[in-house]
Amino acid sequence: MAAGFVFHRPELARPMADIALGTDPLAGNSGLFLAAPRRTGKSTFLKADLVPELESRGALPVYVDLWADRSRDPGEVIADRIRATIQDHESGILKVARKSGMSKIGIGSWLAVDIEKIGKPGGATMADAIAYLNKRAGRPIVLIVDEAQHALTSQTGVTAMFSLKSARDTLNIGVDSSDIGNVRLGLVFTGSHRDKLASLVIGKNQPFFGASVTDFPLLGADFAAAYADFVNTRLAGDRQIDKKVVALAFEIVAFRPELLQAAVREYVTGSIGVNGSSLSLHEQAYVVRARYWQEFDSQWTSMTPLQRAVLRRIINQGENYRPFDADSLAAYSENANQQVTVPDAQSALDALREKGLVIRIERGRYALDDISLIDWLADRTTNSTPRLT
Repeated sequence: MAAGFVFHRPELARPMADIALGTDPLAGNSGLFLAAPRRTGKSTFLKADLVPELESRGALPVYVDLWADRSRDPGEVIADRIRATIQDHESGILKVARKSGMSKIGIGSWLAVDIEKIGKPGGATMADAIAYLNKRAGRPIVLIVDEAQHALTSQTGVTAMFSLKSARDTLNIGVDSSDIGNVRLGLVFTGSHRDKLASLVIGKNQPFFGASVTDFPLLGADFAAAYADFVNTRLAGDRQIDKKVVALAFEIVAFRPELLQAAVREYVTGSIGVNGSSLSLHEQAYVVRARYWQEFDSQWTSMTPLQRAVLRRIINQGENYRPFDADSLAAYSENANQQVTVPDAQSALDALREKGLVIRIERGRYALDDISLIDWLADRTTNSTPRLT
């Protein structure tokens, strides 16, 4: 149903490109940090809108998705992407040299890079590799790291973040601050969890301390209307869908394009409800959302009372969550109907991490892995949403 449909947002890409390339005089030089829930169109925007906008201005965007293969070390993923981009920009002579077994390439006596060892012990640092790429490409580099918070899951990933900061600082030294738009390296980081992404900028020991996280604008009624128009061109006159109903369905599925497309597809093909009648589009949206939340329901059922109490506390406190302070221990004890100690709370947190619901950002700091849990728990608590499964 959605094959061929792309909703472009050039009005959003332009100011973001301004910041990345240093052409916005009011923006800092720390980089762009964008947070949005997963499956809300963030990655599509980066590839379909921001990358082309940067290319149109003469920059070389390098896109890295740290969730493309979550089993791989994020630091290695970044290094591999830089290595591949360098190879794309090798001259014919260098390519011949590499085929003959040479891996160390350079620009005169200025800089030599063994591209097979980028980011590895004894090899070129990422800062050196990006500097080489900048010289080789002859244009500004904009590194876009999607799901950047995943870098925090390994020491190599954390080291890579510090290396990128070092590369930015080193490459942009000597660029006249009054010469707007003359940066050699711009950085864009995105994350599907605001708290986790903020861990890169909060705290003096973090690589991008002092930068700020911006909420990435969610798709809205304009997307719903455009998608309705796209679908209606493929439907018979008596099966046309109303834009206002599509917008309502989009809100029900928390502005996730993939879930809206599933709801529309099932509505158009005539899904039947429990009473044997056809479901309306907004009813179908509730069904799709319930299916998306089914795993949460299953995990909740398998939790101990203490694990549920800890999860509720994390959701309710957000960035202010402190797992072992007196208030949290008292809240656990009340909700779990038992006396809870620090070791008890730690065990519950470890269990939630094993279930993939919670991650440890750093010692003593925990956050939800998927912020959809917030809406799910609110719905489960109020029980106000129709259950149409």
